[in-house]
Amino acid sequence: DGVRSTVSTGRGVYKTTDGGQSWQFAGLYNAGQIGAVRIHPSNPDIVWVGTGEANNRQSSSWGNGVYKSTDAGKTWTNMRLKDSMHIGRIVIDPRNPEVVYVAAGGHLWGPNKERGLYKTTDRGRTWKAILQVDALTGCCDVALDPQAPDTVYAAMYTRLRQKNHSFQSGGPAGGLFKSTDGGQT
Repeated sequence: DGVRSTVSTGRGVYKTTDGGQSWQFAGLYNAGQIGAVRIHPSNPDIVWVGTGEANNRQSSSWGNGVYKSTDAGKTWTNMRLKDSMHIGRIVIDPRNPEVVYVAAGGHLWGPNKERGLYKTTDRGRTWKAILQVDALTGCCDVALDPQAPDTVYAAMYTRLRQKNHSFQSGGPAGGLFKSTDGGQT
């Protein structure tokens, strides 16, 4: 859609300023794999990155939370959610750059509390889990209705790597969820 890119096999963020003819490293090599990138639609200096490979495999690489740059990728700040490990999508409310949603998958190898849909209303200083199902079901995708951004759609998905040869994928706890009040209900 012109404002996001998903990368799953390399480390760090790369930036182009000439339509893809050349690329420059823009940081975050030590943050783990990159799962989601979101550039603010009205201010391209604001870039959000979610770490952790969001693809569902038996050996997905993890990350260490969400990062933000306010200078087009010159510097980065970790904005928490370090234990989410796999970020599938980041969306920004087009009306208010302080409101950001993060789809957090959680640990691949065991249950954890930092799974679900997270929202900040203060540019990432604090986060609230607005949709959590259980310790094995995380959020793999989130979208806002462009005509009514308080309408939020979240895809929840259960996954667990139990042993080297075993993988639980999907289940009755997952599904598509909808909120019409910005995630309050």
